[in-house]
Amino acid sequence: MYKVRQKGTTKLLTSIATTRRVALLVGALFSVFGSSWALATNVNQDNQPGESSPILQSIIDEAKQSAEQSYKENDHGLDDKLKDIDYQTYRAIRFKPEQSLWHGENDYEVQFFHPGFLYQLPVTVNVIDADNDASPIAFEKAMFSYDGKASSLGQYTKDENGFAGFRLHYPIKNEQYKDEFAVFLGASYFRLVGKNQVYGISARGLAIDTALSKGEEFPHFTQFWLIEPKEGQPITVYARLESPSVAGAYKFVIQPGVDTEVKVQSWLFAREDVDKLGIAPFTSMFLYGENTQKRHDDYRPEVHDSDGVLMVTHAGEEIWRPLTNPSRLQVTSLSDSHPKGFGMLQRDGEWDNYLDAEANYHLRPGLWVTPETGFEKGRLEVVEIPTNSEIHDNIVAFWTPDKPFVSGESLYFSYNLSTVEQNPFVSELASVVRTRQGAAVLPGDEFEDASLNTTRQFSIDFSAPSGFSFNSDTTKLIVQASNGQVSKQRMHPVADGAEIRATFFLKPKEKQTVDMRAYIEQDGKRISEVWNYVYQPQ
Repeated sequence: MYKVRQKGTTKLLTSIATTRRVALLVGALFSVFGSSWALATNVNQDNQPGESSPILQSIIDEAKQSAEQSYKENDHGLDDKLKDIDYQTYRAIRFKPEQSLWHGENDYEVQFFHPGFLYQLPVTVNVIDADNDASPIAFEKAMFSYDGKASSLGQYTKDENGFAGFRLHYPIKNEQYKDEFAVFLGASYFRLVGKNQVYGISARGLAIDTALSKGEEFPHFTQFWLIEPKEGQPITVYARLESPSVAGAYKFVIQPGVDTEVKVQSWLFAREDVDKLGIAPFTSMFLYGENTQKRHDDYRPEVHDSDGVLMVTHAGEEIWRPLTNPSRLQVTSLSDSHPKGFGMLQRDGEWDNYLDAEANYHLRPGLWVTPETGFEKGRLEVVEIPTNSEIHDNIVAFWTPDKPFVSGESLYFSYNLSTVEQNPFVSELASVVRTRQGAAVLPGDEFEDASLNTTRQFSIDFSAPSGFSFNSDTTKLIVQASNGQVSKQRMHPVADGAEIRATFFLKPKEKQTVDMRAYIEQDGKRISEVWNYVYQPQ
């Protein structure tokens, strides 16, 4: 069960810049099962490329050397007039597609973002050609058109300015058009889409001290190397990462397709002590959904980029945690060792549940992580932040090792990251289709005992597993709750037997947050994933 603790917000406000949103991250939580540390995977000869990839090895060596020195930011001499422009002015600076890297020469093309606005620490982008020679791509103002309010800004650029980031294009829908499928822009953020998806959730290279009272630290990519891809092959990107506490090297092998897949390797070196390291971080948005207690005055039934977090533990237990827009900031965590997979999903992909023809929330992908190396004892943390607008990313999730990352230490991680539509795999277990809640009395009615007015009724619909036959004598609903009393548990088939509806009443203990866990058993065997929900009494 997720462990929950909340703190006040006065001293915990931290600003987080994303590629399109700004959110406030607050809260703190520690949840440790057991007292012994599992051995982490250090950077060593077994996980470094060595002579087989000399450029990547030099990038790793440079990161190690950097961690032994003081941290220095590099703004590439960016003029203050470019730093101070607003959003609309920045949007008036457009990259010219004919200036794309490999334009007309390769199935892949690369377009670049202009530095300035939020992106005040530009990156250097290099290209590695077929002869394995690396050379930097010079910034040229001729690559961009400066329109409207931005018409005079070209004069303030310099050759050494570098770029804010870049985006990758490849014909994943048809041979006539090269679709954008990945973008690296801002801090260590990057976003991915597959063939039938639109941008929503963001990934990050690394998160540091997220939701700690001392404030979050935002690592940023400082330099990239783009390897010229061969026909029909994925594209490989190397990157250097820097922050006051960590220096790192990354390798991304990206395969666009129906789902875009990325093989990620990272070599991290601690410059300073890090209390909480966030590996494979996600950033997303949840404004309201089917489980929201108070209706919004909006024609759209639901507004969110993601609706839940799924984790498959080392023992194979599947845990589904619906997201919320809480009334109070909260952080939850689930401890494990060597998890089989985890991710943040948009499980609801039905147009009728959003009715938004511009944002197309029903087409937003989820992101799924399949760990390989470095995911020893730790926990999956989920940060949920109150918000009243869909322009704010208010959800963050990441894997964090239990052991702090100490100055002078190194760590190696590898994992596969993939976009997914609704679900990352087909499970044999009953999975949660929807979560709803409401007053435990009919509209217009009241409890005779006024103390019961805080009682809520929860309704969870599970998809019926293949070959399932409901039997009230052998099929049981198991519900557990902290800080609350559960009663009137009931379960019955709905939707012509295609789903199983589980309902129960919950009476919270005073105004305390309630952590719940529910699943279905048949003949003493669990046949559903575990529904895990955190409820804050209104």
